Amino acid sequence: MKDHKVVAALRAAWEREIEAARLYRLLSEQQEDERRRNIFLRLAEAEEGHAREFADRIAALGGTVPHNGTEPTAAQRLMAHTLGTDAMLRRLEAEEERNIAQFDRHAQALAADAQSHALFIRIENEEKQHAALIHSLKAPEEPRTRLEAMLKGEKWHVSTGSWIGDAIYGINDGLGAVFGVISGMAGAAGAAGGDRIVLVSGMVAMLASALSMGASAYMAGKSEREVYSAEIARERAEIEQSPAHEKEELGLLYQLKGFSAEEAQMMADRIASNPEQFLKTMAQEELGLSERHFPNPWIGAASAALSTAVGGLLPVLPFFFLGGAAAIIAAAVVGMAAHFVVGAAKSLITARSWWASGLEMTIIGLITGGVTYALGKLFHIG
Repeated sequence: MKDHKVVAALRAAWEREIEAARLYRLLSEQQEDERRRNIFLRLAEAEEGHAREFADRIAALGGTVPHNGTEPTAAQRLMAHTLGTDAMLRRLEAEEERNIAQFDRHAQALAADAQSHALFIRIENEEKQHAALIHSLKAPEEPRTRLEAMLKGEKWHVSTGSWIGDAIYGINDGLGAVFGVISGMAGAAGAAGGDRIVLVSGMVAMLASALSMGASAYMAGKSEREVYSAEIARERAEIEQSPAHEKEELGLLYQLKGFSAEEAQMMADRIASNPEQFLKTMAQEELGLSERHFPNPWIGAASAALSTAVGGLLPVLPFFFLGGAAAIIAAAVVGMAAHFVVGAAKSLITARSWWASGLEMTIIGLITGGVTYALGKLFHIG
């Protein structure tokens, strides 16, 4: 195997470790709890150590050693501040899983280079430990083994959303819906004489979409407290019917947080001795529910309505300044660019590759615009 292929694999691994180190340092800076802050700092230092080992191996093979620092970038700081710790942890867990898969592939491909092979295998195992630690630091979502089986029948658990997600998906919905309307009306009205029809249709579609999304977001946010009350009632019934079973669940949850079996049992016994505290603790630890987590329905409504309006306005803008075929072409270009940007932005929530998400949205936009334009031509009104 040629050294340049080995160096390329080592450089790709180095880049992933540097990226992870930056994100762990950001998480460390965000933590108020000293224990969690130190955990993230140690993880950042471990990733930096991995990067140094990859760099040393690159140098040993005669390659150019990378020199990028591990200080977080301004864009990463903005992302961390916007998403918050929980979303960043989900993103980092996904990154660790991708690192493990990539390092395993590299280790198999570089079997002929014994030192590089051994390096990838060792760091892959350490990445698995990081992924397990990140999972334990997240809010309880899918507890493992026996606890998972105990919770399997409880399908009604829910989680809350965020206004950031509402905003991104609002732009997505507004852009997709209004771009389809613009394309269809442009096809129906023709390149000449139909600009006003297209403009009015786009503005009406934008307004209707924004009001609809805002109303939906408001009702969803307002319903959170009702859902919380229903969840609490079900949990209360479970405690009354099977207190020993629920106490065992709480003990297992504490074990997943790192307490010994004895410590977890002692804590569960103490909390269970106070029925109201037991109920609140189970709601928080098992379901992740807390009254302070309720989103403000007015903020959700405003975020959804405004973001949908922004998304809907983008493909309409060219018709304010241009006419005829030029306006249609400009709207298509703006629409495709906006689809890509929105798709890339969605990766902040989904942890997918930004370019893959952007490309997917662009393809969807092309299909939507093509189909509606063709339908409009079929029912030509010019």
